[in-house]
Amino acid sequence: MTEETSTKGTPKWKRGTEYVAPGEALGAGDSFLTLDVLPPELEDAFENLKKEVRWQTMFHHGGAVPRLVAIQGEIQPDGWFPIYRHPSDQSPPLLGWSPTVLKIKERVEEVLKHPVNHVLIQHYRTGNDYISEHSDKTIDVVRGSNIVNVSLGAQRLMILRTKKDALPPREDPSTPTPERSAQRFPLPHNSMFVMGPETNKRWLHGIRQDKREEFLKVKEELAFNGERISLTFRHIATFLSPDQKLIYGQGATGKTKEEARPTISGDKEATQRMIDAFGFENQQSDFDWDATYGNGFDVLHFDNPQSELQEMSQSGM
Repeated sequence: MTEETSTKGTPKWKRGTEYVAPGEALGAGDSFLTLDVLPPELEDAFENLKKEVRWQTMFHHGGAVPRLVAIQGEIQPDGWFPIYRHPSDQSPPLLGWSPTVLKIKERVEEVLKHPVNHVLIQHYRTGNDYISEHSDKTIDVVRGSNIVNVSLGAQRLMILRTKKDALPPREDPSTPTPERSAQRFPLPHNSMFVMGPETNKRWLHGIRQDKREEFLKVKEELAFNGERISLTFRHIATFLSPDQKLIYGQGATGKTKEEARPTISGDKEATQRMIDAFGFENQQSDFDWDATYGNGFDVLHFDNPQSELQEMSQSGM
């Protein structure tokens, strides 16, 4: 692990960061990166996913997020399915496992030693596509479970950074603000980043834009025409009815199927309370899950169900 100590000419986001090699502990020590995770039979997984996944554009605050997305998961025999809520106007519909995703999911479970029932699939089309630093929202994630990100395609750089409140208060306002602890490490093709709950609680993670000219990039970053597909697998404990009118589980007000209650969409007051709760999780290193999420929320969409959600044709990917 090496630390960058010189800041002259160094981008602000790189200052104070440590470069972490594969195999070393990451974040709070409960996270790690595994290389060559998928078996040879899945060597065509990237191209297969581009073809078989139903890509969509997701919107947040009325604007398109800078990547294409899709959601798949385990649909129960009675049609109920897991729901993972995070800041977005409206999430794409959850579809059943496609063939390639199912095989990747089975491999993930072998490594994790616990089940996953939901995946958020994201297509980073160029280096301009990115995801801002954030903590994953755990209102619906089984407590104590790991979150797994499988990377296929072009290599991108992951940043882990401690939350702002982890810095000690400055006794002298005239002194420079100290840099937060940060780590950066590449996510190569066919790698798996396992993020433990303590890392998600105390650290933010994100993938920045990469606007460098091609001659400055290594071959792994140029592979697959610069495109990357990530699959984030989670074990979800909140569920929606087939018509999305009822919700129950860990993150809802009704904790069992018998206690399922109507979903809420377009209610500004209820939505703002959940947005505030998500903000607390992004900001607080000692986030109190029980106090913030324990009573549950039944909000489904941040916007009303008529929000624009554009399905991308294969020719438009």
